[in-house]
Amino acid sequence: MKTPKYIGVIGAGTCPASTYNVARNLGFEIGKRGWAIVCGGLKGVMEGAAKGCLEAGGMTLGILPGLDKNSANPYITIPIPTGLGDGRNLLVVRCSDVLVAVTGGYGTLSEIALALKANRPVVGLETWEEIPGVHYAHDYLEAIHLIETLLPQSSD
Repeated sequence: MKTPKYIGVIGAGTCPASTYNVARNLGFEIGKRGWAIVCGGLKGVMEGAAKGCLEAGGMTLGILPGLDKNSANPYITIPIPTGLGDGRNLLVVRCSDVLVAVTGGYGTLSEIALALKANRPVVGLETWEEIPGVHYAHDYLEAIHLIETLLPQSSD
């Protein structure tokens, strides 16, 4: 079995319906391509992306801040409890081949910084602006195109 590419989707834990739908559409396109989503496993952007990915037949990994597997949103196929709180952000980054930031606050900003420091490509969608090294997209389809160009071409 070939290991899928892991796309980190990071963003707001609470968000309006419009942002949730952007994340869901992004997740659907990710799942449709056979990629897996890695996220923080909770609500908001993470839930929207996981829901879309699962609807497209994809796999979703939730790197949870606490120790309870049941704290994951219902669209996480593999919940990974860590007990690390915000420290799990590093695990989300390290597991991902490319990350997409959708809106978000300081937690998302920390994940963007960790990703850039780890030389992981980051796509920004309705998120923190003018961060050197982030590839910005105007919509979820442009984000998918950027992911395709940024993904490592190795066979792993």
